Amino acid sequence: MISFDLAQQLRETGLRWTPSEGDRFVLPDRDLDGRVFTISEMVVEVRRSPVGDLIAFNGTTEWALDAIEQAETVWLPREAQLRELLGGSLLSLARLDDGWRCTVRIGGELVEVEEAEADEAYGRALLAVLRATSRA
Repeated sequence: MISFDLAQQLRETGLRWTPSEGDRFVLPDRDLDGRVFTISEMVVEVRRSPVGDLIAFNGTTEWALDAIEQAETVWLPREAQLRELLGGSLLSLARLDDGWRCTVRIGGELVEVEEAEADEAYGRALLAVLRATSRA
């Protein structure tokens, strides 16, 4: 999962999000730091019982928010979503001894981004693409 800092930079650079099933997001400035939420048609939780763990399907949870504006959330795109957003700019992702290198084409220039995690490399590469696009 990409870092909150990177997700926020992507948002500030103009990345738009149409929420869909399975998407993850955070709610900054709401005393929920570190909590990642997932969009789901159904809330599922694990309950402990004397006979073993139960997977419970619920409509709500005790602490649930009624609703929140999308503008108050920060989307945490998954690796596959980042690859899709890079589109034709993406040239490769290569394994390094200590991480990953993502290579993208921005205009006629090759840009390489190295990060410890593959999704973070994709995200930093997307940030470079978005920043170049916003300057053009």
